[in-house]
Amino acid sequence: MQTLQMSVTLREERRLGVFENRMLKRMFEPKKDGVTREWRSLNDLYFSPNIILMIKLRRMRWAGHAAIMGER
Repeated sequence: MQTLQMSVTLREERRLGVFENRMLKRMFEPKKDGVTREWRSLNDLYFSPNIILMIKLRRMRWAGHAAIMGER
């Protein structure tokens, strides 16, 4: 039986982060604030957790589910 790789390597984390930022920049496009006329950053426009955090949270949830199912 094959085992699943549960960890994300640093290289994969960097690549996913770059991909996520590229997609967010395409979706949110550069914007200027109406009052100050300064460029707004992605962090000002997008408030959700990053993709790496979501992957780790979902894996932990799955591990908890699998542990409970294994006890039955």
